[in-house]
Formats: sequence, structure tokens, C-alpha cells
Amino acid sequence: MTVEVTVLSTSSLGDRSYLASDGRIAVVVDPQRDVDRILRLAGQRDVRITHVVETHLHNDYVSGGRELARLTGAEYLVAAADQVGFPRTPVDDGDEVPVSDTLRLRVVATPGHTFHHLSYVLDAATDGGWQPVGVFTGGSLLFGTTGRTDLLGQQHAHELAHHQHASARRLADLLPDGTQIWPTHGFGSFCSATQADAPDSTIGRERQVNPVLRLAADDFVTDILAGLDAHPAYYAHMGAANAAGPTPIDLTPATRADAGQLRERIAAGQWVVDLRHRKAYAAAHLAGTVSLGLDGPMSTWLGWLIDWGAPLTLLAETPEQIADAQRELARIGIDRPAAQATGGPERWAADPGQLREQPTADFAALAAARAGNPPAGLPAPQVVLDVRMTNEWKAGHLTDAVHVPLPDLRARLADIPAGTIWVHCGSGYRASAAASLLANAGRTVVVVDDRFDRAAPAGLTLTTPA
Repeated sequence: MTVEVTVLSTSSLGDRSYLASDGRIAVVVDPQRDVDRILRLAGQRDVRITHVVETHLHNDYVSGGRELARLTGAEYLVAAADQVGFPRTPVDDGDEVPVSDTLRLRVVATPGHTFHHLSYVLDAATDGGWQPVGVFTGGSLLFGTTGRTDLLGQQHAHELAHHQHASARRLADLLPDGTQIWPTHGFGSFCSATQADAPDSTIGRERQVNPVLRLAADDFVTDILAGLDAHPAYYAHMGAANAAGPTPIDLTPATRADAGQLRERIAAGQWVVDLRHRKAYAAAHLAGTVSLGLDGPMSTWLGWLIDWGAPLTLLAETPEQIADAQRELARIGIDRPAAQATGGPERWAADPGQLREQPTADFAALAAARAGNPPAGLPAPQVVLDVRMTNEWKAGHLTDAVHVPLPDLRARLADIPAGTIWVHCGSGYRASAAASLLANAGRTVVVVDDRFDRAAPAGLTLTTPA
């Protein structure tokens, strides 16, 4: 019998959902809120969804499980120990859930990422009985790492790290080496302690490479807690939304705003976000807007930076880009933009005086400027600002740079010394966002739109760990 497991990646959040089927009946694991993707996939596969399962109450996105179960009539499996505000099928450690005459799920308690986290072993019927094919591990055992253990509060992080170690060992002891691992996190999600080291994996591979299966418990706990960096501020709203029962997604178009209305929104201090690529933003943009291109993890950074519930206006070149942004934002609970506009800066400006350019450079230009030879047309740097995360900074940074992680920038503008700022990150994406925030605060800024690994070859001096 053939078991097909299809991955639905949500790259903007670094997560995966799954549709597993025997060709007729299907199970969906950890669905995102925009369930139309899953319904379309099930239709293409000509399978009927009979079970929707959650490995845990998610902290990084709003679940679509409740709505998908309502639309399909599927059983909705949620940990019995989780207190939720909606009907579900409660499941616990040791439960066996028949899916079809050829598929079943076995529930395994794997606390660590959360206290009530579950993994689901997918068994297939064979002539010799049931055979495990793979295990949906959510935020437990990931590819080369595990889910982080501090999302329920630092006061629980140490205890949950010990649970995470025991849970991973339990899965490795329970399942044969050939068993596939299907995690939800680890592909850019801040729910992961570190990022996935492979596109797929098995129990046997993880025995060889994963620290949780190679280190003693105390050593693992020390390592995982030492490596945790900050996580997005919007996570504080996700668990509560998922426990209460998310409302259906609404992706109908937002209200259009004309140039005069855009000027009023900017003047009122509202968030007006330009979704175009940072190079287009640099060439021309509306003064007072924020650069967060759709080509990067826009929803993660916007959800981290914005005051929760604040009015939001989206700017993009096409209606399709606005729709894509609405979908991404709805996944993290930013449901309805106040307004939107399409076209370009000339169309969005009530008068030409609203248009601005954003000077950009690369690390070679920064090296030349620090040596006293700034490229023509660019002001000399008086401050070099690094807006990467703390772990990135600790791994190596430009000597004499000022460090303020992007999520902290709005609250720490006063900490940045006076003078012209050259701002960089790891690629240019976060630097562009930071530069727009700094320019809106009246600072003169140059964006270093370049990869950080080019800094040293350009002749810049790095301070690195001993």
C-alpha cells in the first residue's frame, strides 16, 4: 500500500503543514489559517479529509484546524490537556486513532516545546501488521535541532528543555531508524531553537546528527538555553487566539486609499508599508512609509514591529501583491488592513515633495568610506549600525559598529549616536526596514544592501568570538 505525504510549506513563516493519504482518505497536520490551499490540494489528490490534528497550540501562527474541520466534517484532534474554547476530539498519550483500513495514527506525548505537545506516528497496514511510516513531530524532534522551550515564559524554559530532551529520546527509542520525521518548525520559524540542517530526515539520521540525541540531558539543556535569541512580539497573541478558537479567514480586498488619504494616514503617524522590493523603494518612495518587501519574511517583521491592532495601510505594485500580503498577515492574526493602494510612488504622492530616495551602498563602499574615500554622492559614515539579531552579532560583527536589533530599533532610537548612519544586516532586507524607520525619525541613512559574508573580503575588520 502506498502512503503519500505532501508538504505544504509556508516559507514566509518557516513552517510546514502536511496532508497524508492512502489515495482515498486523508489526514491534515498543523494546518495554517488559509485552508483554501489544503482544500485545493485534497481536491487535486481526490481524497477526503477525515481527520485534522494539532501537535500543539501554536505560538507563531493562527491555526486553520478548527475551520478546516468545520468545512470538511473531519474529526479535530487536539491534546486533551489543552484548555480550549471549542469542540474537539481530545487525544492523549497512547491513543490509537483509526483513519482508514490502511492508515492509523498513534498519539505520543512529547512535551518540551509546550507542556502538552503531542507527536503522531503514522502507521500503514502491511501483511505483517502495522508498520510505522513516519512521525509528525510538530515542535519536538526537528531536522538537526528541536523546538525552542522558552515560548511559554522564561520561568518554564529550563523545565521544558529537560522535557524536550526526554521526548526526543522517547521517539528515537520507540521508532525504527527508517521512520521519516515530519516536523512543523525549523525552516526559518523562530519557534525552532536553530534552523533545519536538511530538507528531510529520519530517526536514524537524527541519532547521528541531532544534539538532543547525542548530548546528555544537562548538556543539552545548557546548550539550548544558551542559544535562544529573542522571538517575535506577536507570538504573545497566537497561543491565546488558538486556544479561544480562531475565526474564519477573510481575504476580501481592503478599502482603496487615494493619494490624499495616504498623506493623511502618514501625517497621523499610521503604519503605511511599502511591499515593493527594497531596490524599488530606494529609487523612490513616499516619505513616512516603511520598507518591508514581499520578497522577504514581511509578516514576521511587521508583526514584530507594529503596535498590535494599529491601523495598517499596504502599498504594492499590483492587486495580486496586496492579496498575497493580506494572506501572509492573516496567518499571524493581522486580519484586515485599514486600506491599500497599488501602482507606484508617483501615483501615491499627493505632491512631488512627498517623494524620497534611499541612498544605498555595499560593504566595499563602506570600507572605502571608513578609509576616508566615500563614493561620490554618499555622505561619510559617522555611525555604522548593525540591526541583526543578538546571536548573529555574537558570531561576528564589524569592529566599532553599534548594535541595535531591528525589533528593538523603535524603542532605542535615542541610543543611536548622532550623525550619518550606515546600516547593515545580513542581506539588506532588515537594513532597508531599519533605514525607513530611521529616516522617518529624521536621521540621515545609507543602506548597506549587501551580504554580511562580503564584509571581511571588502577589507572591513571583524570582531569575532575567541
